[in-house]
Amino acid sequence: MIIWIASYPKSGNTLVRAMLSSLLFSKDGNFNINDLQYMSNYPESYHFEGITNKLSRIDDIKKFWTISQDKINKNNKINFLKTHHLRCGINNYTFTNSKNTLATIYIVRDPRDVIISFSKHYNISLEKAKEAMFDHQAMIQLEKGKNPNMDSDLAIRTLLGSWSDHYNSWTKNNKNLLFLKYENLIKNKKIELLKIIKFINNYIKINVNESKLENCINSTAFENMKKQEENGLFNENSFYDDGKKIKFFNSGKEGNWKNVLSKEILLGIEKKFEREMKELEYI
Repeated sequence: MIIWIASYPKSGNTLVRAMLSSLLFSKDGNFNINDLQYMSNYPESYHFEGITNKLSRIDDIKKFWTISQDKINKNNKINFLKTHHLRCGINNYTFTNSKNTLATIYIVRDPRDVIISFSKHYNISLEKAKEAMFDHQAMIQLEKGKNPNMDSDLAIRTLLGSWSDHYNSWTKNNKNLLFLKYENLIKNKKIELLKIIKFINNYIKINVNESKLENCINSTAFENMKKQEENGLFNENSFYDDGKKIKFFNSGKEGNWKNVLSKEILLGIEKKFEREMKELEYI
């Protein structure tokens, strides 16, 4: 079955996957960026090979979400999948179901910081990023089709919804959920890491000692992952129109919004997401 590592884009998903992969796929806890491949993104075109070649429209692909997950789970293993997709239902089709989903780790980040990273990652203005975060029908494209038999080379659409839609869809009425805040991962990484270990131990036994814990914490530090990207080892970047990579690891800090956002954008976000931000104690 699947353990989802879910988040709105630019909210700490990569950090959590790095921490998990260093625990699960290394003996000593030292993070190897190549191990992120074992926690691949969903959905991508290869998940639907032999099922459908109609991938460019949500109305088409929605029919095959759970069928493709049935296929993934045929390996009779616990499969870790990263996703930015909304946990939604459209007509009678759901993004996932209890047959395929074992558990979820959901990471949330202050939307005032998300908007800054989102605009840089997708090379759009803060105003455009705000529009996307407010849009109940917002979608992103994460990969280009690589299968020549596909009916289009367009990327599969990942349905986000608004920032609040996304947060609520994954955290409300969701069994076996571990909820993490990005800010706590930055401030108290060891405490949050122990939470992750305790949660995963319900499904897979993680053998860990103090040395492995410390290596995990140190090797997944922001500067270390940034250095691995600079050395060309990271492959989850977006691209400028000229084909050059957009930096994925920029700041990694919390509270950047205080020096970046205009009063208009700041008040707009706080008004739009007031209920959720109060619930999360961001305001």
